[in-house]
Order: sequence, then structure tokens, then C-alpha cells
Amino acid sequence: MAISLSKGQKIDLTKTNPGLSKVIVGLGWDTNRYDGGHDFDLDCSIFLLGANGKCASEKDFVFYNQLEGGNGSVVHTGDNRTGAGDGDDEQVKVDLAAVPAQVERISFVITIHDAEARGQNFGQVSNAFCRVVNEETNQEIIRYDLGEDFSIETAIIVGELYRHNGEWKFSAVGSGYQGGLARIATDFGLDVG
Repeated sequence: MAISLSKGQKIDLTKTNPGLSKVIVGLGWDTNRYDGGHDFDLDCSIFLLGANGKCASEKDFVFYNQLEGGNGSVVHTGDNRTGAGDGDDEQVKVDLAAVPAQVERISFVITIHDAEARGQNFGQVSNAFCRVVNEETNQEIIRYDLGEDFSIETAIIVGELYRHNGEWKFSAVGSGYQGGLARIATDFGLDVG
């Protein structure tokens, strides 16, 4: 039975699940009725952050054009351009034991592709969620449903895996941004010029 989290909650991952080393972070969403004439394409991006809360280089940014990071310990399984169907829309595989020591946090972000040009925002998105699954057993460990807290935002930091005293934990962040992926990438120390 998965533990359901609310915004701001944190939970132990490896301490309460001994032997857990490989997880799948699944992200999903639905789009509300929308008749703006454009497709609605949401994307998952992952930032591998050091102690300073920044990416050391562009190699610490994982997304649909760079599917691996952290020496192969973080793997994005590919872009879903429609979000159609049930279950996870995009997935990220994380080998916790192989994440480089300098990476202290792995931040999971959902953005709306080309949101400003298309006049789209998270007010038009529903049923967004993030879940953490044990890759070996396929058992869902944690689930975080984002609710309908967002309206004008075009990007959301959904959650983070982070190290604490040698154990991995998960934080349900749920923090919305305007300015899309570029704004978050800049905040995480990347030059997106």
C-alpha cells in the first residue's frame, strides 16, 4: 500500500525499505478540455543538484533531449507528447546506490512545452501526480497527488529525492513557477541563454 503525501511532506525511502536501491519515479497528468488550437505537451525534467542547490554542469540536467545523467544513475525513459491513457505519462529510473556522491538532491519538474506561445498553464491540467515505485517489485511506495492548486504557472517542481545521513528521502515539493523550464533551470544554476 503506497503512502500518500501532501504538499510539503517528507518521508524516508531507504530507511523504511531496506535494500531498496532502484526506483522508478512516475509522473502523470490529464489536460482539461482545451480549444486553443495547439497540442498540450507536458514534459518531465530532472535536475541533479549539489550541496549548493545547483547543477554542477549541463550533464546534471536530464530531459527529453538528454535522457541520462549522474553517470547513468538517472535515466528518463522518453517523451510522451500527448499524456493520453492511464498510468504514468513519463518515467524516470533512478539507481540510488549509483548516484554520484556530489549529488545531494534529484529534483523532478513538470513543464508545459511552449506554454507561453500557446497560452497554456497548469490551470488547464488536472490529476497531476508523482509516484515512487520499487523497480524490482513494481510496488508503489509513495504517491503525491498535486491537486488543483495551480492556475497561471507553467512549471512545477513536483518532488525531490534527497540524501540525509546516508539515507534517501522523498519530499513532496509542489512549487509552481511562471517562466517555465528556463526560469527553473536558471535558478538551478544553468545558463539557458
